[in-house]
Amino acid sequence: MSSNSITQVETFGFERIPDRSRYARPIDLFRLLFGGCNTFSTSVLGSFPVLLGLSFKAGVYSIVLGVLIGSCILAPMGLFGPRNGTSDPVSSGAHFGIHGRIVGSFLAVLTAVAFFSLAVWSSGDALVGGANHLLGLPVNWMTLSFAYGLFAVLVLTVCVYGFRFMLWVNKIAVWAASLLFVVGIVAFAGPFDSAYAGKVALGSVGFWPAFVSAVLVAMSNPVSFACTLGDWARYIPENTPKKRTILAVLLAQLATFVPFFFGLATATIIAGKAPEFIASNNYVGGLLAISPNWFFLPVCLIAIIGGMSTGTTALYGTGLDMSSMFPKFLNRVRATLLIGSLAIGFIFLGRFAFNLVESVSTFSVLINVCSCPWMVIMIIGFVTRRGFYLSDDLQVFNRGGRGGHYWFTHGWNWRAMGAWIPSAVIGLCFVNLPDQFVGPLGQLADGLDISMPVSLTLACALYIALLQCFPEPDGVYGPLGRRWLRSGSQRNVTVHPVVPATKLKAGGARITPQMKDQAEPRTARREREEALDMQDAG
Repeated sequence: MSSNSITQVETFGFERIPDRSRYARPIDLFRLLFGGCNTFSTSVLGSFPVLLGLSFKAGVYSIVLGVLIGSCILAPMGLFGPRNGTSDPVSSGAHFGIHGRIVGSFLAVLTAVAFFSLAVWSSGDALVGGANHLLGLPVNWMTLSFAYGLFAVLVLTVCVYGFRFMLWVNKIAVWAASLLFVVGIVAFAGPFDSAYAGKVALGSVGFWPAFVSAVLVAMSNPVSFACTLGDWARYIPENTPKKRTILAVLLAQLATFVPFFFGLATATIIAGKAPEFIASNNYVGGLLAISPNWFFLPVCLIAIIGGMSTGTTALYGTGLDMSSMFPKFLNRVRATLLIGSLAIGFIFLGRFAFNLVESVSTFSVLINVCSCPWMVIMIIGFVTRRGFYLSDDLQVFNRGGRGGHYWFTHGWNWRAMGAWIPSAVIGLCFVNLPDQFVGPLGQLADGLDISMPVSLTLACALYIALLQCFPEPDGVYGPLGRRWLRSGSQRNVTVHPVVPATKLKAGGARITPQMKDQAEPRTARREREEALDMQDAG
């Protein structure tokens, strides 16, 4: 972007961002990550320990443990954006293959739509509920529709303008929402009791299943950014010290203790004063029921600010991912408008026609279970390759080409796919969300939901084993070679350049390698690809 105006529509899509155009800093990544979490959506997650029957003290431990584990897993994902100057799904082509990177794109799109919907629903409900107590505004389908539509359109507008506008929104949101949460501490300091005992105590039946479930809920918050972190980090210069980028991710997640603990503390008050809301898992309704009259305005402001910041961070990357999957038909703006419009339609249908709010919450957990092994494979790949990537080869799929260092087997790296597919499937089998979704193996751990630990551990073990037993070509590891793995096969692959149609002159166009490749008989092309695959396997 040549202009510094926030209203300058972002022109960069999935292609590598030139070094001269990378103006972001790690502090900007901190603002985007923290801004996307600093809202009622995270407070709802913070209320889960109380909903599960834990005491306030046990709830604090579960949140701290879950956020720390999730943050440590997420932090290395912040390195792909600065290194390759593109989104994480595109970068994943180095490990999953230039066709296999579609896995990351679909995970990112599904995650974005799910969390965008949840952000709009929670913020809209809080805004209308606060206005009802403050101004007497009725709570019905008309007022809720207006609130949902307002949030959705504002978020979509920001995402269309792009990264600079989104960064400006989150610069304001971080400080404003944090200040309002601090005001909330004052509002509820009186009735709050840190000695809240809950329903299950340490040593009683059901304590550990509830505690582990609370840890995994807290852990799911940082993990949910697995596929989207590179969408923002790609604007950070490549020469930025890795420690600063990792530290920005860690601090942003640690800062979410503010909305997490706000949700936990207020949930203990709700459990004492309005237990019917805890019984129905309605945290926002309970918060409005116990709030003093003067706090309804801050509730409305948190809903507006938080809804904007969370919604933009969730929806922004969908344009990049969809445009990279269908580069011939969509650019970033068109893809953002398309997915945003579909997501808005889903928000209204899911809320009023089919009442899918709880189902989408469950679906978001299932997406995280599938994202965990994908993230582990990416991190292991980054470490074993010493951060070496061929950025131009990552764009082969987007440019309609074929071949390159990341071609592997017909564009798929079966080592990564062979680790991800069973890990995701088996992880889903261990999901245990009572009254929502219980997998075939969900009861094996005495009621514990161990889906994410299982998928993470299995992906790590399988991927390392496959890399050891079936080494990748040496060319993908760079001049320093691989780390901690035995050497494999050498292969020299040429990527045919893609010539844009606008540069071809009718009737007298020069025959380019790409044109020759397109004219190649199907059988000959298949034989050549099989030869490359055999070299890869060897």
